[in-house]
Amino acid sequence: MEKEIILSKKAPAAVGPYSPALKVGNLIFASGQVPIDPKTGEMIKGDIEAQARRVLDNLKAVLEPYSIGLENVVKTTIFLKDMNNFARVNKVYGEYFKEKFPARSCVEVSRLPKNAEIEIEVIAFYI
Repeated sequence: MEKEIILSKKAPAAVGPYSPALKVGNLIFASGQVPIDPKTGEMIKGDIEAQARRVLDNLKAVLEPYSIGLENVVKTTIFLKDMNNFARVNKVYGEYFKEKFPARSCVEVSRLPKNAEIEIEVIAFYI
């Protein structure tokens, strides 16, 4: 099985030596996204809801080259700097994932890249 690197001009560039996403067989593994504005390359300002929306929009952009959306996501992992933000992030998450919800993990971490408050990674399927 061959791995194919996925690049999207609508998603932020990688901030290190990794691929934003890889396709292997029918699965797409998207690297964690933090709330970076893809147009400026800078972290967005705003509350945790705005940051969660930016992260989820970035993930949608990462999946776009295969014409799939968040409905194809089967697993998400959410990393939060402060678990007290869980309910607020969960509300935004529910705006993006409506039914047939993916499996999910959510963990609190001490630090994220660029000192972000949130990072989300996903695994999706492609047919």
